[in-house]
Amino acid sequence: MAKWTAKHEAPEPLEGPIVATVTGGTILWFAMFVVQLPFYGWFADRDLLWWVWCCAAGGFLGLIGVWYVRGRDAALKRHAAEALAARNEESGGSSG
Repeated sequence: MAKWTAKHEAPEPLEGPIVATVTGGTILWFAMFVVQLPFYGWFADRDLLWWVWCCAAGGFLGLIGVWYVRGRDAALKRHAAEALAARNEESGGSSG
């Protein structure tokens, strides 16, 4: 069996308001959970309770995602600040 090789380079990852996106998605999952709660009996009668609990699980996993992307965003900002400080230190030290 031949080994698969890529025909082109992978694109750069998209950057954007990731924290806001994950937070918005988490809110939507919890909102869907809350909206379905009054119909719990209807879902139970039709053996569809997994719909309700799927939304709850999505919300709780979203909380983990918010924690993760906030840490990632902070690390990226910290790295950019350190790189800028190092560049300023190099340019300040060589010109003086």
